[in-house]
Amino acid sequence: MITEVDVSVPAESFALGQLLREHPDATVELERRVPLGEGTVIPQFWVTGVEETAIEASFEESPLVGGFERLSGSTESTLYEVQWASDVNGLVQSLVDVGADLLQAEGADEDWDFRIQFKDHADLAAFRRVLRAEGIPLTLHKISNPTVVDEEQLLTAEQSDALVTAYKEGYFEVPRGIDQAELAALLGISDSSLSQRLRRGTARIVQDLYEGGRLRT
Repeated sequence: MITEVDVSVPAESFALGQLLREHPDATVELERRVPLGEGTVIPQFWVTGVEETAIEASFEESPLVGGFERLSGSTESTLYEVQWASDVNGLVQSLVDVGADLLQAEGADEDWDFRIQFKDHADLAAFRRVLRAEGIPLTLHKISNPTVVDEEQLLTAEQSDALVTAYKEGYFEVPRGIDQAELAALLGISDSSLSQRLRRGTARIVQDLYEGGRLRT
């Protein structure tokens, strides 16, 4: 099931964010849906709140930038295309590795906000594991499944995500492959929310099996 998330990371975890530390009044917004792949990571973006000469001097001096071009501009903002050095996009490379789509991105000198689409929750979980291994803090603000939900659907999207992720991560195994606190952190929810989703989801499945005559009594 397609999963979309709104997340934020500290600016220093992201190449553009590192550049913007020199310009605390500047903000950046993507020009369009971002293709993820070699040489195309965050290629075009609008810069607002900083003089062109100042930001371009930062581009020229930064080892993060392989090259750049000013595409257009106005009195308020300027559109740039940047070629990044090959080894500076650890966060975005993680998205490339799991085949995610970066839908939106906007940032300033302290934090970057992203809207990301994953093919399923397993890819989201894999992405979060990579960031955790690299020491990149990720704050999850919203998770959704942008599809029409059948009113007769057995489980809610949240219950399904919790149960499937729990199964894949070994929560139901003996011994457990992951404890409840770790699973809740992986899903970006509290322990109590996870407990409720697992309990209600399990109860709904058992109810459906029992009422359908598929459980022996």
